[in-house]
Amino acid sequence: MTQNPPNLRPDLAPKPVFDGPASPGQPRIGMVSLGCPKALVDSERILTRLRAEGYAISPDYAGADAVIVNTCGFLDSAKAESLEAIGEALTANGRVIVTGCLGAEPDYITGAHPSVLAVTGPHQYEQVLDAVHGAVPPAPDPFVDLMPATGVKLTPRHYSYLKISEGCNHKCRFCIIPDMRGRLVSRPAHAVVREAEKLVEAGVRELLVISQDTSAYGLDLKHGVSAGRGGREHRAHITDLARDLGQLGAWVRLHYVYPYPHVRDLIPLMAEGLVLPYLDIPFQHAHPDTLKRMARPAAAAKTLDEIAAWRAICPEITLRSTFIVGYPGETEEEFQTLLDWMDEAQLDRVGCFQYENVAGARSNALPDHVPDEVKQERWDRFMEKAQGISEAKLAAKVGTRLEVIVDEVDAEGATCRTKADAPEIDGNLFIDEGFETLTPGDIVTVEVDEAGEYDLWGRIA
Repeated sequence: MTQNPPNLRPDLAPKPVFDGPASPGQPRIGMVSLGCPKALVDSERILTRLRAEGYAISPDYAGADAVIVNTCGFLDSAKAESLEAIGEALTANGRVIVTGCLGAEPDYITGAHPSVLAVTGPHQYEQVLDAVHGAVPPAPDPFVDLMPATGVKLTPRHYSYLKISEGCNHKCRFCIIPDMRGRLVSRPAHAVVREAEKLVEAGVRELLVISQDTSAYGLDLKHGVSAGRGGREHRAHITDLARDLGQLGAWVRLHYVYPYPHVRDLIPLMAEGLVLPYLDIPFQHAHPDTLKRMARPAAAAKTLDEIAAWRAICPEITLRSTFIVGYPGETEEEFQTLLDWMDEAQLDRVGCFQYENVAGARSNALPDHVPDEVKQERWDRFMEKAQGISEAKLAAKVGTRLEVIVDEVDAEGATCRTKADAPEIDGNLFIDEGFETLTPGDIVTVEVDEAGEYDLWGRIA
């Protein structure tokens, strides 16, 4: 699990990423946000509430009266990073409040850092605010503390994560997220659509839909209907939600989609242009025995049929996934099955993790753990395979015209993304000529004239 980009972390930020300096006497809070986009959304919600209560947001440790560290606890390596970040904040500031997934293990945190002011668990917004109030009392000024309609955003202004649910009903043996974040709890559909409308009205050009299991959205609500603005009804089902979001005029990108049968109903929306032709699906492995040990659906062959059906409906669809190599009991034959499956599936974007134990995960007790050197060797072979597929697919785009969204412009050129690229995790398209009039958030058409292993280069068409 990786941390957020350096320019989103106040301890590493080269310049402030928040709005304006604090007023005299105004309490100031810093934030370090680690982990996945779902945690980033939690950080945005916390900061929005604090700004509404009169707190200023400090871009550095020295200027903060206290620091909130939003932690990740998914893997042991992520836990170590979180403890390190807490230690950095304590050294630089001394007044630290801990929240997030690792906060579900308060003794683990206080055992390493007994001087933290408070520890709260994931999405416990009220408890975080109570802890901040206790450490740094608010000083609201209704004449100064005006909030934008979108609240505080930790992403660039032109894209935003849109969280549609919390928790997960799966019981994968390697994962402790259901233990930390609980079972699936979906937001009412009208509330999601209203938030999306406000974001688009404020200038957001791309909505990144996230949850722990996007395909299951609304299951706990029995896919009920709720009324939004003007009495318009919205159904809590991912297909209906995607259609509603697709009518707002922004790019809509779907993340963490499990390949349930009803996912096929999303593909026509992509073919119509309502939703980006992009699916982020956590396949994790391809061998049925490995999937069974993971306690995941063991239907790799059927998955290939589904992929073929999706591509038949929407040939331009981009498929991204993540995999685990070196899972306990994984044999060379099982790993080779995964490589062969990759040859057949030809996924566009692929990430891979080497298995590691996580405290509390049921997979720890499985027999036949794979030696570290074997994990590394399989990871190298897997990534070589994935890189070759990516390179060939990108080479086929040379000479084509693609719509891209501009993320950043500097003296050297413009860094953009195609519809096939999610921010921070996929590739980029670079424009190094004729970019001077571009600004972040622009959507332009380019002609691709060069391809690499993961990135493209082009010029404005």
